[in-house]
Amino acid sequence: MSKKIKILPENVTNKIAAGEVVQRPESVVKELMENALDAEAKSIEVIIKRAGKSLIQVVDDGSGMSEEDAVLSIQKHATSKIDSFDDLNSLLTYGFRGEALSSIASVSQIEIKTEQQEDEIGTLIKIDQENEILKEKGSFPKGTSIAVKNLFYNTPARRNFLKSNATELKHIIETFKKISLSHPEIAFKFYNDDDPVFNFESGDLESRIKEVFADNIIELLIKVDEPTDYIGLKGYVSKPVYLRKSKGEQYLFINKRYVVSRTINHAVFSAYENILEKGDFPFFVLFLNIDQSKVDINVHPQKLEVKFDDENNIYNFVNAVVKRGMGSYDLVPTVSFDEESTESEKLNYNRVIRKRENDFTDRPTFTQPGNSKDSVYSDGEIDMLFSSINKEAKQGAPLNNSPDPFSDENISQITPPGQRTYESKKDDQVSPTFIVSLHNKYILAQIKSGLMIIDQHVAHERILYEKILKSFEANLPFSQQLLFAQTMQVDPGDYALTKELEPFLTKMGFELKFFSKNTIVIDGVPSDIKVGDEKEMLYELLDEYKKNQREKQLEQRDNLAKSFSCKAAIKSGDKLSEQEMRLMVDQLFATSMPYVCPHGRPIIIKIPMEEFDKRFGRT
Repeated sequence: MSKKIKILPENVTNKIAAGEVVQRPESVVKELMENALDAEAKSIEVIIKRAGKSLIQVVDDGSGMSEEDAVLSIQKHATSKIDSFDDLNSLLTYGFRGEALSSIASVSQIEIKTEQQEDEIGTLIKIDQENEILKEKGSFPKGTSIAVKNLFYNTPARRNFLKSNATELKHIIETFKKISLSHPEIAFKFYNDDDPVFNFESGDLESRIKEVFADNIIELLIKVDEPTDYIGLKGYVSKPVYLRKSKGEQYLFINKRYVVSRTINHAVFSAYENILEKGDFPFFVLFLNIDQSKVDINVHPQKLEVKFDDENNIYNFVNAVVKRGMGSYDLVPTVSFDEESTESEKLNYNRVIRKRENDFTDRPTFTQPGNSKDSVYSDGEIDMLFSSINKEAKQGAPLNNSPDPFSDENISQITPPGQRTYESKKDDQVSPTFIVSLHNKYILAQIKSGLMIIDQHVAHERILYEKILKSFEANLPFSQQLLFAQTMQVDPGDYALTKELEPFLTKMGFELKFFSKNTIVIDGVPSDIKVGDEKEMLYELLDEYKKNQREKQLEQRDNLAKSFSCKAAIKSGDKLSEQEMRLMVDQLFATSMPYVCPHGRPIIIKIPMEEFDKRFGRT
């Protein structure tokens, strides 16, 4: 009986195995550059010809190799990075598998020139077409130069599957940028067909980001930096005005190694909450530093995927750090009219004004100096705003008796000392701070750069939404007891849903009793619900919850908070007194995300003075 199973020759197995490591020219560039990093190079040059199909050369000024090490380096499973399996749990190097050079050598013609820093003469290694190793001695620059010629010359089928030169070059450049971003302290150069393309000097992360992307990109980014004993995160994320239409501009480095992590990406995206519209993605360059034993990078041959020991905590940490970073900048969009539009004038949201960290001076100021996030109003006054806008019920006076917001007397009574005026940049004249309602829909307030416009309904939504989320965390419900209990009849489905949500509803401030199969008695409600609207509010809350569940599949607590804030917030057309407007503005800017409502609609825009001057011919 003849044998059907046989052992393949080594040269065949090497070519097959090379497919895991060397998929295209970009793979070669990545492996050679990472080896240069492991050699502690201070300067790395990459030379490409015909998109890497005819030549890929990486030159470094690192430690170099002895003749013995140079010969061993192209053998299979030969590496200087690890000694035992346990070393995989504490990897600090990149090329640790011992597969890269041997795989590259099996599908190309490779030439290595290397000389150690302390040696006077170096080594030249060549591999001919019969896989014979040729060795020569000579004087070479300190470090290592590896030239990979005629990639896939002996596997023509794989070479035929390579894309066009433009496509392959694009992949190479993207990898070059990722590695140069990961080590801004190292100088990098890139040549394509003998033409210099990039020349990155050694420096810090900010300067490297400018070199890789654009000189003015830092104005569009927010810096994050949160070191801890267990985990640290630093880098830059984009402001909401610099959202991209592609997932390709998210750069994540774990212990300086570029990786792809859906967990981290989702944590960053979630930090933008509802600022992101469908198809929008934030740009970011983030460095996550974590104990090597807490992350596994030995998941895939290309070492792009990782697994974390404690994924939930890392997700929450990244999400919180990015949110805190965004909260340290004033991200209110500034708008101007588009004069290039021939059909109709429209507002532009693309204008960017650079702001310093923690610079919130371009906001309506109704709080004490130096304490922009703490309201100067009492708890009773805040409760008056949240409980109801019905002034007749709360204060015994009609809403339309509110004082004239433009009167000097009113300004002196309400505006806190030291915050009564803004200084003009052009002269020493002083103008009073004002706040006024536009058609009981928008709040207009003076700021130092011009005018701020706030949508009162979605502003109140944001305030209520964060208030409910805090009540879930605090687990200290505050309920407004009803003088007369309200009884409501619901269908069996709503009855079961209400019973399921009862623990969360209780934390929100509802006090409910369940009778029979369709009767619910309301004994208490959150203080934000108007008197007389208790039953209607619970009906609307359940309907909105079911709608969100059907269309968006939201998590229970988030769904309840969004549903309640949507239905309990004051409506467009509800009249507010000046004091109530000031309270609302104070509370809005005390939230973590005052720029968009929980559903993603913008809350605030600014119109600069230059726009008014232009419209009135003062420019």
